[in-house]
Amino acid sequence: MQLRALEKRISFFYICGLSMILLLLSCFFLWNTSNDSLFPQSVLVRMLANNTSFAWKTVNNDSDQNNHPYRKVSPPGPADLNTLRTEISLAPATGSEDEMRINSRRLCDSDHASLRVYMYDLPPTFHFGLLGWKGRAGQLWPDVSRVSSIPSYPGGLNLQHSIEYWLTLDLLSSDSSVDRPCSALRVMNSSDADVIFVPFFSSLSYNRHSKVHGKEKMSMNKLLQDELVRFLLRQEEWKQSRGKDHLIVAHHPNSMLDARRKLGSAMFVLADFGRYPAEIANIKKDIIAPYRHVVNSLGNESPPFDGRPILMYFQGAIHRKDGGAIRQELYQLLKDEKDVHFSFGTVRRNGISSAGHGMASSKFCLNIAGDTPSSNRLFDAIVSHCVPVIISDDIELPFEDVLDYAEFCVFVRASDAVKKGFLVKLLRRVSQDEWTKMWMRLKQVSHHFEYQYPSREDDAVQMIWGAVARKISSVRLALNREKRFRQSSLDRRS
Repeated sequence: MQLRALEKRISFFYICGLSMILLLLSCFFLWNTSNDSLFPQSVLVRMLANNTSFAWKTVNNDSDQNNHPYRKVSPPGPADLNTLRTEISLAPATGSEDEMRINSRRLCDSDHASLRVYMYDLPPTFHFGLLGWKGRAGQLWPDVSRVSSIPSYPGGLNLQHSIEYWLTLDLLSSDSSVDRPCSALRVMNSSDADVIFVPFFSSLSYNRHSKVHGKEKMSMNKLLQDELVRFLLRQEEWKQSRGKDHLIVAHHPNSMLDARRKLGSAMFVLADFGRYPAEIANIKKDIIAPYRHVVNSLGNESPPFDGRPILMYFQGAIHRKDGGAIRQELYQLLKDEKDVHFSFGTVRRNGISSAGHGMASSKFCLNIAGDTPSSNRLFDAIVSHCVPVIISDDIELPFEDVLDYAEFCVFVRASDAVKKGFLVKLLRRVSQDEWTKMWMRLKQVSHHFEYQYPSREDDAVQMIWGAVARKISSVRLALNREKRFRQSSLDRRS
């Protein structure tokens, strides 16, 4: 009897002890969920983000995020493109690890983004492979969550046309933990997209691979364009819209030279329309993007009126063809004028740093038409807070539907600029107060012309996405209206 009583007592204490443990665990979990999730915050954000599109890969490994098993059919790579030339000189890194802004609490999904973008998973040969990047077997994209793992873009004047590089990086980071504005979101299903982005580094392809080498029958640049055209014209996405909802960056005036007519229905991102017929590129369907400036930005260290002893500044190529012939006329008129700097200059022998110093020391900077209506000189002037004087009758300006350039630029017709004494008299009449007002406005808008990674609010990348969003709405309207008649034709056949 005593033994049975002892066994019952032990069982009772065991049950009580187990109940207490379960109660304590329940309290602990209840308290924990009231303060935070059971999952680490970064994992939770990824889980939430992955639920926004059924095609997103539900993994927690950063290095695997870019290997999407749901990618579209990739174009066949030319046999001789497997051996990319890797002797490309790389520019300094875009930033350090300390500059990488990580904020896993911010979620960018289709409910928050103003533009949903589907990006073709082209082989690296068309994009980062041109920078010498080589991923693991089957890896299409670099890991953008680490700045140190992102291939740098070539420096010098190559940088001025690097727009597709910055846009691609921004899209790749839209589904990661990188803290960036939620303007454009990369979606993994083209049916969810507002626009379809073609990640071809066309300007770099032209700059680095336009020449035919050795026994090659055509340049790598032309070969890539041919393959791109062949790929796009086979895609159902292209066939459905005839390419009208596709976004192709061709910022260098000679990029996409062999493919532009075949792909002319797409929306282009360009520097200007100088070398395009109106039926291929026009302001109605295409986007004008700023050059990436090559001089250093002044930031808050910007000399005011009295700290800029030079009235008017120009340094660059003087002998140009086409509309740029006006440079020679202006050189003859201005070369001997007091407090006017008008001279020949190149990027060699510290030419870029010299130009940056000259612009920062000048009140007005001339932006004169060259071989094409535009140049990076305008954007160098803007980030130098040197009031641009635009002498280019056919120039198109980025984001002019939301920016009033007359607030921070002076526009002069070419026919007036070549009149003797006209420019000097015009600029000398600008009072210190008038100039300071434009200078202050320059400081307010200059961030709209900055390319950087990670992208920041209202910088050049975000401004481009905004311009695309404003254009694509009319494209979608036209495409949807066309569907009415497709339905009507089906009714007639039935």
